Amino acid sequence: MVKTASALDSAHLPAMKLFAGSANPALAEAVAANLGIALGGLQITRFADGELYINLNESVRGADVFLLQPTCPPIDQHLLELLVLIDALKRASAGTITCVLPYYGYGRQEKKDAPREPITAKLIANLLTTAGATQIVAMDLHADAIQGFFDIPLDHLTALHVISDYLAGKDWTGKDIVVVSPDEGRVKKVRRIAGRLGCPLAVGYKTHPEHGVSEITQLAGDVRGKTCIVYDDMISSGGSINEIVDALLENGAKPEITVATTHALLVGKAMEKLSRPEIAELIITDTIPLPDEKRLPKIKQLSVAPMFAAAIRAIWSDGSVSRLFDF
Repeated sequence: MVKTASALDSAHLPAMKLFAGSANPALAEAVAANLGIALGGLQITRFADGELYINLNESVRGADVFLLQPTCPPIDQHLLELLVLIDALKRASAGTITCVLPYYGYGRQEKKDAPREPITAKLIANLLTTAGATQIVAMDLHADAIQGFFDIPLDHLTALHVISDYLAGKDWTGKDIVVVSPDEGRVKKVRRIAGRLGCPLAVGYKTHPEHGVSEITQLAGDVRGKTCIVYDDMISSGGSINEIVDALLENGAKPEITVATTHALLVGKAMEKLSRPEIAELIITDTIPLPDEKRLPKIKQLSVAPMFAAAIRAIWSDGSVSRLFDF
């Protein structure tokens, strides 16, 4: 039976409850507003020695609980908070616990690139499942393989819908556009954007000479005299974006480059790198909160709250979520 609001009232089917940790309260409030419900009440404090303390302010017994918490910086703090929240919900007899993870921290560590390295993305999956999560909703995972790390259902959403809609609505009259993938790993997603805009694709080929350092060694595709749109799933320190912008300019691209990303971590010297005048616009989403001091005039922040709300509503009512990640 589909759990509509009226059915819930009359047949006392499991209630939908939305809780959120402290990582991105603005997104949580926006999702709640889209759902037409209030966020669940809880208390998050710390003892004098720094230990985390969490207490739920309301009953969740038998409820379908959705817990929103991106594991963005400070990653370890937000991850532990998420795990403790799951445990609290489980011990309070929640019927189901669906973790809504707008950003999946440690997603870049999904394989061993050198001997004696951990596969931390898999460890995180194990921790979430062991803590008591019954389902996962994620967005634009850094590696698609992470979906296979879970033995519980995982719905993988993408912000490409939102970003492509915004790009398609811009006036590109008189501009020869090409969409650029900064490396081979993003080609599949970038090809979708190019298809939506009806323009060609260019690809950068990247190496990592040392930990945390990337270099563009080759650029495939014609960008000379073109207006370029670069998409990457995440921008951390801005190094990879800086490299691809340099490569595009060296190959004759116009110095009016649009950069788009789902997850704007913007750590270290990222803002300094992204402030360069050749980057005309930086398009981001609200999977990760953007502090006021990082709100450059060139930044356009798009909200993914309606998409997460639609996914939550579909999961709760046993509807289809596939339309939200088919693109």
